[in-house]
Amino acid sequence: MQGFEAWFLRKIGKEGTMPDFRSRQQQRKEESISIDQQLARLEEDIRRLKIDFDVYFNGGSKRPPHEARGRVEATIKRISDNRNLTYAQRYFFNNLVARYTSYRELWRRTLKARNEPTF
Repeated sequence: MQGFEAWFLRKIGKEGTMPDFRSRQQQRKEESISIDQQLARLEEDIRRLKIDFDVYFNGGSKRPPHEARGRVEATIKRISDNRNLTYAQRYFFNNLVARYTSYRELWRRTLKARNEPTF
């Protein structure tokens, strides 16, 4: 019994938690849920950023929302580095990135047109 007790105590560690006996499929499913949550959050952040730029271009705010833009780009970078995306998640992510890229080009052209002097 001494050997089993020593093994079990090593497995539960100092914190006293039970060892993780979940299957890899269960772990991937839980990881997938968090990735789905990240993708939903990214979609919401892109939508909010579009609204913020629309407010800026219509005169509702004095400064463009560059901080929010940086957060969206950091989130895109973080998710793109993740190698555990399923095909459906990768497709949805690529769709979001394409949408963000088209918005970014629109905002760049609009900012450029506003800042260029007219003769």
